[in-house]
Amino acid sequence: MTTSVPASRIPEAVHRRRWAILGVLMLSLIIVVLDNSILNVAIKTISSPAPTGLGATQSQIEWAINAYTLVFAGLLFTAGLVGDRLGRKKVLLGGIIVFGIGSALAAESGSPDQLIAFRALMALGAAFVMPATLAVLMNIFERNEQPKAIGIWAGGVGLAIAIGPITGGALLDHFWWGSVFLINVPIVLIALALMVWLVPDSRDPKPGRLDPVGVVLSVVGLVLLVYGIIKGGELADFTDPKVLATIGAGLVVLAGFVIFEKRSDHPSLDVTYFKNKVFSAAMAAIALVFFALMGVTFFSVFYTQSVRGYSPLQSGLLMLPLAAAQMIFAPRARLVVERFGNKATTTAGLVLIAATLAAFATFEADTPIWLLEVIFFLMGTGMAHIMTPTSVVIMQALPREKAGSASALSNTFRQVGGALGIAVLGSVLSTAYRNGIEGKLGLLPPGLRGTAGESIEATLGVAEKLGAPGKALIDPANDAFLHAMHVTALCGTGVALIGAVVTALFLPGRQPVDQEGEKEPELVAAAD
Repeated sequence: MTTSVPASRIPEAVHRRRWAILGVLMLSLIIVVLDNSILNVAIKTISSPAPTGLGATQSQIEWAINAYTLVFAGLLFTAGLVGDRLGRKKVLLGGIIVFGIGSALAAESGSPDQLIAFRALMALGAAFVMPATLAVLMNIFERNEQPKAIGIWAGGVGLAIAIGPITGGALLDHFWWGSVFLINVPIVLIALALMVWLVPDSRDPKPGRLDPVGVVLSVVGLVLLVYGIIKGGELADFTDPKVLATIGAGLVVLAGFVIFEKRSDHPSLDVTYFKNKVFSAAMAAIALVFFALMGVTFFSVFYTQSVRGYSPLQSGLLMLPLAAAQMIFAPRARLVVERFGNKATTTAGLVLIAATLAAFATFEADTPIWLLEVIFFLMGTGMAHIMTPTSVVIMQALPREKAGSASALSNTFRQVGGALGIAVLGSVLSTAYRNGIEGKLGLLPPGLRGTAGESIEATLGVAEKLGAPGKALIDPANDAFLHAMHVTALCGTGVALIGAVVTALFLPGRQPVDQEGEKEPELVAAAD
């Protein structure tokens, strides 16, 4: 007898247009991811002195990135709950509007501090967009179609990674640095119109209460921890009392957050989810792979632009293989999982990521550029075979009406992993570079030595101001940076291998089969 489950769970009007709705959700996702991928190629320009850029230091650049990721990660729990309570469509629309306003303000920033503040505002909007997209997806597709839909959704990340650097590079070749943020505004307007027209609203019939104390503790703890790590890299001294005190305070606050959430009757982070080893391993894999990859993305921009001399547009084009691999393999990764299981697929992906990161430790100033392209393609391939299976495991581990919470948790671990990757690996890069270049700065006036030692871009900036005498700094700067990049890449390799061990031990060997008769709460949805 044919079952009528799809009709009973999902309104027919919504079911018919589910793929069109998925396209709109991917556009929302692309907006959020696009911003970070565009910013990656603009890092060098923004760190250049005015009027070309804002003259941002490496630590300010790290904060411009991490202000976004920390606010984003800190609010995802609450954003997921608000979407479950008020309706995902309403939250999606509100989040995109705030993101668009923040983008317009960021484009007009007059200082690095203003840019950091407006990036935080953009993150406030993005925090309400990201979990809503996956939550809506889980409520418009039946369980048997969810892996395919999530694979296509993950492929949207690859598309954004491709569009971002190329768009950013093209804009920087013709316009001022602020154009990389202003480009978000027309995309936001298009997305708003399509969402109002197509996307249905849905909510949790029994939403949890909001948890403002937990949100504050998580954001404060993460900010203190990341600030201490970045400050340690800036000073090239992690034993400095202020650095140790800040990192320690961050860890204490985060420990307090976990204890508070465990005792709360309405936690924003339900720690009982982590009793499930499969769920925990999937979360760890996502966090660790983004930890490694975000740190590598951070230094690869300086490698291609500062050491190799490529323009922002050329640097963006070099990222195409990474994006192409994600677009090709993310939607098909479910087929690999069906044949080999989650454990083999995800572990192999992490081992491949580790190998590509290790390859960066062999790169020199004259390494054939086609090798970099091969490495980027393999990196994207590994990424696709990690994100799709882990996303499916996480989203199907919780009941359908908790889709917002599952999405928020997944994205929180991704963003926290990325933020810590930029902070930790960025600090390793900064420390190794400073240690490598300090001995070469003796001929500079004492007042310039500290500034010149902050980053390769700072060294090259001082060299340019000095004219002919400054040319003697270029080769030592490149050598110091390459050594620092090698050290950082090996650290990233170790992190990816830890992730591979975790997934090999705890992820299931075969994709869980859909259990007929599993009781899932009925969807609360309204077709527009």
